Amino acid sequence: MAKAHFEYHAYMSIQPSIRLARPGDEEEIVRLVRELASFEHALDSVHLTPQLVTTALFDRPQSAAALVAENNDELVALALWYQTFSTWTGHCGMHLEDLYVSPRWRRGGLGRRLMEELATICVENDLHRLEWNVLAWNESAISFYRALNASPLKQWETWRLDGSALHNLMR
Repeated sequence: MAKAHFEYHAYMSIQPSIRLARPGDEEEIVRLVRELASFEHALDSVHLTPQLVTTALFDRPQSAAALVAENNDELVALALWYQTFSTWTGHCGMHLEDLYVSPRWRRGGLGRRLMEELATICVENDLHRLEWNVLAWNESAISFYRALNASPLKQWETWRLDGSALHNLMR
């Protein structure tokens, strides 16, 4: 037992570097998204490919951006977002689509570091909001976000049209 405790602390003292995603990261980003989807019991819903990552993150116009945490050439965490616009405030914001830290890297402050970087990007780029969705059953994520002083928008529900419902609405 003592040995495992020592190894845990030695391992957690390693601090992955955080950087913007770059070409060449596509396969690892897909792997992290698939890990997240598996955790959320939705792996069958993932259709993301490395080419789709390239199109979204690196082609112009760019439709999304991502931060990654890297340790020894392995991506261990991901924060993927896109810009939004609020008609009420007249300012742009950021929607965090996915924040994911691989299980062995959790509880070491990496999620907080990613959120700090996102907050910095928001402030430096005059983005007035940082918003995201969280599954109601994901108590550990909810606790993490509360610790950041974030609060849920309880009066709002997320609604979606996709698949056949989206196609059926076409003129």
